Amino acid sequence: MGESVTGVGGGSVGSAHHEEVVVCTFSGRVIGLTREPLTQQTLSQEVKEKLESLRKEVESLEVKVGVAKEQYQETVAAAQSGSDAVSALPAFQVNDKFSLNQDEAWYTLSIELQSPIDMVVLQSDVPVDLQEVDKSSAVVSHSPPDPENGNFLLATFRCHDATRLEVKVRSIEGQQGTLQAFITPRLEPKTCCLRHYSIKPLSLHQRMHSFDESRPCNTLRVSGQFSLGQAHSWVALCLPDVPARPPVEDSAALFFKSTFIHTQLAVLYRKGEVVFRSDNMSTVSVLREVLSKETALKKVAVKITHELDEASVEHMLRIIHPRLEAQIMLAKNVQLVEGLQEIEIHEQNPSSCLSPQCQYILENATAMQEELKQQPAMIERLYALVTDLLIDRASFKGENAQSKVAQLMELLDNCDFDSLISFFHS
Repeated sequence: MGESVTGVGGGSVGSAHHEEVVVCTFSGRVIGLTREPLTQQTLSQEVKEKLESLRKEVESLEVKVGVAKEQYQETVAAAQSGSDAVSALPAFQVNDKFSLNQDEAWYTLSIELQSPIDMVVLQSDVPVDLQEVDKSSAVVSHSPPDPENGNFLLATFRCHDATRLEVKVRSIEGQQGTLQAFITPRLEPKTCCLRHYSIKPLSLHQRMHSFDESRPCNTLRVSGQFSLGQAHSWVALCLPDVPARPPVEDSAALFFKSTFIHTQLAVLYRKGEVVFRSDNMSTVSVLREVLSKETALKKVAVKITHELDEASVEHMLRIIHPRLEAQIMLAKNVQLVEGLQEIEIHEQNPSSCLSPQCQYILENATAMQEELKQQPAMIERLYALVTDLLIDRASFKGENAQSKVAQLMELLDNCDFDSLISFFHS
């Protein structure tokens, strides 16, 4: 239907012999679904008269709307010429949602109006990636980012006869900020609605109900003279899906998983103590940095300690390496597609001169290109995870690993797991 459904009802509506479903959408459309064959459907004289009456009523309303628009334009023109007339802003309702897709590790931003959307401007003060949903007909233009002034994203979506816009947004964990949407409907006079969407430091984490104790875990402990409410607010600052209010009990336990790399995080907090446990050392590093800044800003005296499990490093590399290897192979295969297609065009019997692997690439070229398109910059993101792991591990030990990053990049390009493990052990 292309828009949100606000109501669904069932029963006998247009026919006494067939059950029907009536659907109402956000923009006010009413749609009926029936099992009665429409080719056999005949309208009674009474129904025909009702339809004709409704058509005349709609035509009358259209005329009244046209007259009201003309009067309004005259009022606006009078106001511009110095009259005391005041222009009234049109009221409109925005149905928006910013939700995490756990299968793709993307946020889906959905914006819907009852009237057509003129344009939507997205601005972010933290780095994010955008990907427009395929079914959208909007035309997007990007302005150059200005990081020095806190403007990492400025994108304009111009819509054509659409009441709904969907955009995929992927954030980078460790960054905290706000995504703003300036929504302009196709109404007169021009008006705009501003919506704010919070991007948490661990924005790609999602609540779960269990915690795997068999995994190696790194621990971060925050202790001091603070209340349960303060501890709850710190957890909510770092993570999504946290209840709006503190627990009524003396303590609380929340479990999360990363939708991107499927690591886990346990949060246990009470008055005077918060404990974070994760198999990802970088997750613990992000929490340490955010909470250090927040407690210093609020002037709360706390003690932050950590316990690292070196086994978690190899555990993380074993999680990342298969995905990285698959992505590098996919990118290499897509690079070969154009050349292989040229061979296919010019050779009478291309299968005789191509290896089975090259034939497989040709047969699945479209699917491979689409898969790579759906996962932009995936290799760079996986590289960043391993690099962060190296830097964060050194930071916990009071060391600086920036000089080793270049060597790490070479190992990642070769994608040799044993060499990677040896590098981290050294």
